[in-house]
Amino acid sequence: MNQLPPISGHDLRRATLCQLLHWLAIGRVQPQGLADVYQEAIDRLNPQLNAFVGLSSGLLQEQARAAQNRRRDGVIGRLDGIPVAIKDNFDVAGWTTRAGLPGRTRAADTDAHAVARLRASGAVLVGKTNMDEGALGAVTDNPHFGPTHNPHRHGYTAGGSSGGAAAAVAAGLAVAAIGSDSLGSIRIPASYCGIYALKPTHGEISARGLVPAARRLDAVGLLARSANDLTVLLQVLAGYDADDARSRRRRVAFAPPDWEPGNLRCGLLPDLAAVGVEPAVIEVFEKALAQLPRELGERRSVDFSDWDFARTRRAGLFLMEAEMLSTFADDLADTDHPVSPRFRKMLSYAASKSAADYAIADRVLDAATLKMRRLFAQVDVLVMPTTPQGAFPLDGPVPDSQADLTSFASLAGCPAVSIPMGQLPNGLPVGLQLVGARGSDLRLLELAAVCAATLDVEPAYPVIA
Repeated sequence: MNQLPPISGHDLRRATLCQLLHWLAIGRVQPQGLADVYQEAIDRLNPQLNAFVGLSSGLLQEQARAAQNRRRDGVIGRLDGIPVAIKDNFDVAGWTTRAGLPGRTRAADTDAHAVARLRASGAVLVGKTNMDEGALGAVTDNPHFGPTHNPHRHGYTAGGSSGGAAAAVAAGLAVAAIGSDSLGSIRIPASYCGIYALKPTHGEISARGLVPAARRLDAVGLLARSANDLTVLLQVLAGYDADDARSRRRRVAFAPPDWEPGNLRCGLLPDLAAVGVEPAVIEVFEKALAQLPRELGERRSVDFSDWDFARTRRAGLFLMEAEMLSTFADDLADTDHPVSPRFRKMLSYAASKSAADYAIADRVLDAATLKMRRLFAQVDVLVMPTTPQGAFPLDGPVPDSQADLTSFASLAGCPAVSIPMGQLPNGLPVGLQLVGARGSDLRLLELAAVCAATLDVEPAYPVIA
């Protein structure tokens, strides 16, 4: 029998999670060899990307050796040996949870629920990824830890607040990553970096051990290099957690992936320009739709005239700022390690508002739930661009509208998937967003995989050599 040639480090870094699991299962790759490839890439490329702000160093090889021993002994977890990155607002036992802030030095005593599930599945934890200060932003230009650069173009934003996680996955410094998504913090960087992301149904993955931004909005989000990888990660991480007040106990299993393309009802916004989507993004979006005549089934224009995307996004942001006043009270009071003027100003805005102002903003979540119910009585999936624009220079103005199109799913508690849909004229990627009713996560992921296979426009990973 002819022996298969060894797989190059470049091919290991471009492979999907599912492909790597296959190679690990048949012995073509060993966990230690995989860890060495990723460690070498991190050592070489992270200084220019700044995707990671904390690395496990020798712990990476230690975890990989343990995974290799488990594979030798025949008792393995679902992700045994797979290098996964963790956004720096999740507790990892023994590691500091900085949440993008300057004064936090205490190591976490226990793992966040999602991290514990990753460990139990055999995943190799690579390190902590850079993020916006307190997760309040969508640029990942952190004043204390520096900016994360987009792997497609140095000097451009990777998005945020999970920008470091997205950059690491796109650049082949991690196979997958977990982050948080409160108004779009997973999907925005996925769109800018040209990778795949899932914000699950709210409460589907326990957020215990995640530094909160706004508990009614926070979701554990997933980043990977294929839609099928997201499905595997969701199945590993989802489940009821009695210690998380917002954990979702399903009375029935996930809605199965059984949509028939011919019967699919696809909702489209009638005028993307009217909601602030840039012409270049509209052009890429319309080209993508033209390539998906069968995959998206019957297309219906949906009425969003009663939904002000910018105003409702601002209401969600206010809910985050108000809760952060409590979450980050000690950080705001720490004069030895001061937070940035921008962060303090944003939270001061919430401090100047009344309880009645908060109640008014909070009602937007109820309005979003009602809007979601009416919407998904008419269609099965809402399809729109993930972001109104592509990545922009770190030294230029920051658009206010970054989260306008992602905030609806967050406010309504819906699942949403972002997949690459093509390149803008400047060569940078932009994402297509699929939003479904609560509980339709697997259906969305199946549809995302079908659409992605037809479009076939994802970048040649790793994006940076």
